[in-house]
Amino acid sequence: MSRTAVLVVDVQESFRVRPSWQVVNRPDIADRVNRLVAHARAAGDLVVWVLHTEPGTGTTFDPASGHVRLIEGLDPIAGEPVLTKTAHNAFTTTSLQQLLTQHGVNRVVVSGIRTEQCCETTARIASDLGYEVDFVTDATATMPLAHWDLPADATNEEVLADPRTLSAEAVTERTEYALAGRFATIRTIDELGGV
Repeated sequence: MSRTAVLVVDVQESFRVRPSWQVVNRPDIADRVNRLVAHARAAGDLVVWVLHTEPGTGTTFDPASGHVRLIEGLDPIAGEPVLTKTAHNAFTTTSLQQLLTQHGVNRVVVSGIRTEQCCETTARIASDLGYEVDFVTDATATMPLAHWDLPADATNEEVLADPRTLSAEAVTERTEYALAGRFATIRTIDELGGV
């Protein structure tokens, strides 16, 4: 018997309090994830919530900041695990693989923030571990990606003005190209029955 798990990766307040949230491509990510989760629950699929933490860093991802929590409007129900991770994928620093094995999961559906970072990395690891992977691009969100030599504290205006910056759309497209046919099948919320 095949079983599916929806992975909701890093849809957390840590992102919403950062200046880059002003240029996020899908500010309605919580609504999009809720559509995906509603379908998963109706189908009897497992929903796993994952939060990114960077303890002791003083950033918005430091649990001491109070921002390492799901974005308002996302509410796990009883029996839905909430895992915390410290790596760029949902497997390496969590018990996710054991959890999926216990539930007989062989297919994962990836959603969350950031499309090209924790979501893409989770999809690649899941594929390497033998899971069938659906990457639901329209249930992921990201921001424009600055060139690596732009200062880390560059403003949104400086990032957007730099001709080397990749738009959120370009970043998303590159992720789809990298994953499709190799690590995942690219899906939409509607294709998966999201209401």
